[in-house]
Amino acid sequence: MNLSLFLESFNQHLTLFVIFPAILILGFYLTWRLNWVQLFQMRASFFCLIKKEKGEEGNISRFEAVAAVLAGNFGTGNISGMAIALATGGPGALVWMWVMAFFGAAIQYASCVLSVHFRYKRENGEYVGGPMYYLRDGLGFKGLAILFSVFAIFGAITVGNFAQINSLILPLEKMGFNPFYCSLLIAALVAVVILGGIQRIARFATYVVPFKAAIYLGTAIFILLLNYEKVLPAFQLMFHAAFDLTAFTGGLLGFGIFRAIKTGFDRGLFATDAGTGIVPILQASARSQDPVMDGIATLVAPLMVMIVCTTTGLVLIVTGAWQESGLQSTNMVTHAFTTGLDSAIGGYIVMGSLLLFAYTTILAWSYCGEKALGFLIGARHEKLFRIVYVLLIPVTTLIHVNTIWILADIAISLMLLINLIGVTCLSKLVIEATSTYQLKRSLIIDKSGDIG
Repeated sequence: MNLSLFLESFNQHLTLFVIFPAILILGFYLTWRLNWVQLFQMRASFFCLIKKEKGEEGNISRFEAVAAVLAGNFGTGNISGMAIALATGGPGALVWMWVMAFFGAAIQYASCVLSVHFRYKRENGEYVGGPMYYLRDGLGFKGLAILFSVFAIFGAITVGNFAQINSLILPLEKMGFNPFYCSLLIAALVAVVILGGIQRIARFATYVVPFKAAIYLGTAIFILLLNYEKVLPAFQLMFHAAFDLTAFTGGLLGFGIFRAIKTGFDRGLFATDAGTGIVPILQASARSQDPVMDGIATLVAPLMVMIVCTTTGLVLIVTGAWQESGLQSTNMVTHAFTTGLDSAIGGYIVMGSLLLFAYTTILAWSYCGEKALGFLIGARHEKLFRIVYVLLIPVTTLIHVNTIWILADIAISLMLLINLIGVTCLSKLVIEATSTYQLKRSLIIDKSGDIG
C-alpha cells in the first residue's frame, strides 16, 4: 500500500469511527443542554455583531472578528470542496454536511465561549486565545495544548495554504498560465496583508467577505432559478442518497452511504471549521464583555457557509456537471457555472470568486498558525511563521491534488479531536455561563432590536 492509499484509509476510518460519533454525541448533548442555541439564538447572533456595551476589551470589533471567521470559512471548500464531495460521496454527502454543520455549530459556540473566557492579554495589549489556552489554563492539559498547537500549524499549512492554492492553480493552469509564476504572485499578495496582523486581516475581510459572497451566491441562485424545475428533484436525490435504507443492507451499496457520511463530514468540517479550533482563535481578539455573546455571534458563520455550499452543490447537480467524466475539483464548478449561464462568463465568475475565497482563507489561517506557533515558542518569535507560510505557497504546485486534500482532512480531524476533549471537559462551564447570561439578559429582542 502506497502512502496516499494509507493516508486515505486512515482518514476514512478516523472519520467514520471517531469523528462522526464524537460530533453527533457531543453536538447533541450541547444542543440539548444549551437549549438548541444554534436555532433559537440565530436572530440574536446577527444583533450581537453590531451591539456594543461598556467595558468591552479586545483588539477588533465583534463584526470584524466574525468577518475574519467567514474569511477563513468562505474558502475553496465552498467551491472545489463541493465538487470533491459529489465526486467521492455522491449527492447524499451534501445532507450529511448539514448534519455535521448543525451539531458542529453547538461545539463551535462552546469553543468560542471558552476561548474568550480563558483568553490571555499580552504585554503589548494583544488578546490571544483558542483551544491551546483553555486546554492549558482551564484543564491543566499542557501536553494536549502543545499537541493542538502542532496540529493547528499543520492545518494552517495544509488547509489554509496548500488546499487553497491548489484549487486556485488548477483552473489557471488549464487556462494556460504557468502555475509556479501564479503561486509567486499570490505569495506576494498574501505577504502584503498578513504583515499587518489581525487588525489588517479583519479590516480587509469586512470589505471583501460580503462582496465575494454576494457575487458568487447571487450567480448560483440565478442559475438555480433558470433551472427551477430541476431543484426539487435535486433535493430528492440528495435525501434519497443520504438515507436510502436499502443501501444500508445492500452489501456493496452499503459502502456508498458510508462513503456519503464520511465525505459529508470531511467536507462539512473543511468548509465550516466548526469545532476544529480555528474560529475560537480568531474570535479571541474581539472586543467583548461577556464570552457568551461571542459564542452567539459566531452562530452566523456555519449557517452562511452551508447556504453557499448547498447552492454550489445544487448547481453541480442541476447542470449535470457532477456526472461529467474528466472533471475534478474547481474545473467541475467552472464547467457547471458556464453551462448554467450558457456563457463563458460563468467560468470567469467562479474564477474571480475563487481568487477572493482562497485569498481571504489563506490570510485567516496564517493568523491561526502564527498564534499556535507563538504559544509554542513565544510571542516574540511567532512572526517567523508569516515568512515560512509565504515561502511555502509555491511548494503547492509540486504536490498532487489528492494528497493535498487527504492531508488537509487529516489535519482538521486531528485538531477537532483535541478540541473536543477540551470542550467536553469544560462543557459544564459553558452551560453554566450560558444559563447565567440567559437569566441576566433573558435574550429577548425588544421592538427596537436590542437584546434586553
